[in-house]
Amino acid sequence: YCVLCRNNPTTAVKRKLQEPQRVCEMDFLRNLFSSTLGLGSPDKVLDELTLEGVAQYIKSGKCKNILCMVGAGISTSAGIPDFRSPGTGLYANLQKYNLPYPEAIFQIDYFKKHPEPFFALARELYPGQFKPTVCHYFIKLLKDKGLLRRCYSQNIDTLERVAGLEGDDLIEAHGTFYTSHCVSFCCRAEYNLDWMKEKIFSDDIPKCDKCNSLVKPDIVFFGENLPVRFFTSMKMDFPRCDLLIVMGTSLQVQPFAGLVGRVSKSCPRLLINMEKAGQADPLLGLLGFGGGMDFDSDKAYRDVAHISTCDDGCLALADLLGKTANKPLSFVQHEHESIGYISRAPLEIQKVYVATLVCLNIQ
Repeated sequence: YCVLCRNNPTTAVKRKLQEPQRVCEMDFLRNLFSSTLGLGSPDKVLDELTLEGVAQYIKSGKCKNILCMVGAGISTSAGIPDFRSPGTGLYANLQKYNLPYPEAIFQIDYFKKHPEPFFALARELYPGQFKPTVCHYFIKLLKDKGLLRRCYSQNIDTLERVAGLEGDDLIEAHGTFYTSHCVSFCCRAEYNLDWMKEKIFSDDIPKCDKCNSLVKPDIVFFGENLPVRFFTSMKMDFPRCDLLIVMGTSLQVQPFAGLVGRVSKSCPRLLINMEKAGQADPLLGLLGFGGGMDFDSDKAYRDVAHISTCDDGCLALADLLGKTANKPLSFVQHEHESIGYISRAPLEIQKVYVATLVCLNIQ
């Protein structure tokens, strides 16, 4: 104890560590009451609710803590299907696995009894068979410019990592193939990516070397908890966010979808998607689920929907941010060297990536 003020220094440290959580909780309550009772006047940051308005805001220099929330839609141009698109989505094309219902392939209880369908699907979609898209590289370029605070991803394809995001840049909300664990509570032995890949492509059901129980990649199935880091990071990141970019997600799966309501009420939110999403039922919005994004009402003041593919949306935003005539060629060459396998990508992808590099010239 301090002999002068009689304060316990350990308690003071604990209070300091709890401050970000209190800020987040107070901001959530403030948003709840202001939206319910019509209190307060939110700050309007964007000059106009368009992609141009977002670009002007980024170029103003006031935007330094961008958060990206991304889903399966950012990987469809790489050849990976999303989940819910009618006819082409993953759930619409699982008949060959004879599932009781499509979502069963990612249900933990079903997996423990019938692991074969999941591992058959894993062979088709295994990381390393696909290359990052323009959208992935755009996020990496935000990082390189010092504007990206973090990317929150629902994807398990690891393409964010392949594009150059590192562990601290990324929250893999629904887990990752990078590590795997024995499903036995008493064992929980860990296995690496190479071990799992060998098992999957040899048509073996992965079994633990120690106890012979199933081994599952560390992706989050329905019925499992999200990684602890998802919850600890969101409490730190979202109160500090000054631009939220949401891409390629239907915002239907909680608790990920509710993150859009965690930013401050003055924080602009940009959706790049094939359709509008996150316009939750008013009651759910009040409870903090779905985000309650408002693109069209007379009270809309911060939400922008750009309806296009994620790649096209990123290129359009990059073009608005850039000065295409003055981009140094050396920077493009440096980026090619830092992403070594880009030269092996199809020519079309190489051209689009170079166009993105040339366009994104943020001062």
